Amino acid sequence: MTKGIILLAAGGTGGHVFPAEALGYKLRERGYSVHLVTDSRAERFAGTFPAEEIHVVPSATLGSKNPVAVIRTGWKLWTGLRAARRLIGRLKPLAVVGFGGYPTVPPLMAATSMGVPSMIHEQNAVMGRANKALAAKVQAIAGGFLPESDGPYADKTVMTGNPVRPAVLAASNIPYVASRGSDPFRLVVFGGSQGAQFFSSAVPTALSLLDKAERDRLAVTQQARPEDKDRVTSCFAKLGAPADISSFFSDMAERLATAHLVICRSGASTVSEIAVIGRPAILVPYPHALDHDQAANAAALVATGGAQVVPQSELSPEKLASLISAAMKEPDRLEKMAAAAKTAGHPNAASLLADMVVAIAERRSVTEFKTSTDTMLQDRGVRA
Repeated sequence: MTKGIILLAAGGTGGHVFPAEALGYKLRERGYSVHLVTDSRAERFAGTFPAEEIHVVPSATLGSKNPVAVIRTGWKLWTGLRAARRLIGRLKPLAVVGFGGYPTVPPLMAATSMGVPSMIHEQNAVMGRANKALAAKVQAIAGGFLPESDGPYADKTVMTGNPVRPAVLAASNIPYVASRGSDPFRLVVFGGSQGAQFFSSAVPTALSLLDKAERDRLAVTQQARPEDKDRVTSCFAKLGAPADISSFFSDMAERLATAHLVICRSGASTVSEIAVIGRPAILVPYPHALDHDQAANAAALVATGGAQVVPQSELSPEKLASLISAAMKEPDRLEKMAAAAKTAGHPNAASLLADMVVAIAERRSVTEFKTSTDTMLQDRGVRA
């Protein structure tokens, strides 16, 4: 028999859905029933998400100052709020947890107005717009990279780390084995839903500048937008470099586990997964990210020596080629980077976040939770 329902709310991108998915598994292990509120973009994740049911509630983002657009957005948010209130009234969840993205606004607003315990999880080092709008109203804030000792909501913020999926935890058990001599060198390149376009042009061009002997060692996995996939595939075919090109990889954790080098953006989930698995990376923060949150996310991994950060404006094909070539020639350095990256990982983040959700559902205060958690982590030697 279930202990009750926990309602998770997340925008329909991997960066929002993956941490919610990891928490969902932990909550189910503990006897809770999980429901998800999201938007239609999350349908591709539905097969693996551990939810009893996935609900779509109307929502919209305030991205335009046009008066007509503002009115339409306001009406859609009001419609979503009413739908969320009906949903919460029917499900009677013990708590509602938001993971960012505009679809979280109606269910979290409904929960706070109905007296249902609520909290948000912020994956990034800088809080996103939806979470900013909700932060003052919820009982607690969990952070992936968000500092818990600074800011206006420090008293109710706990740094849990970013939960990673079971597939990532499984991949973390695979040791890093450097590529030496003429061994194959597996390069994994991905950029998320917004950031892959730059890599679709930059990476094939950079690889064309490598020596033939280096290209012959390469085995590339690269994410490309659907509209770029054929062009990127054609470029690799001309180079004679084996490459697996797709707009979405359902087995990305396994591909990361076998990678010798990763080139990617520095979204919160990406940085967290690379750290937990422990792989050397070249991080290229998405330059158009709001509040430059990707640059802030990368800092944690760079601080350990597990990654290099190169701004996109400085990453010419020649620069990228030299970075890849150097990496292929320095297996000892990559081994050290892989080990350093792993020290920044939070493999227990999902468990800690589940602890926090249960505490909020039981209407315990954040102060009480922090005190008990600090004691527990000190006993484990996790916190000094």
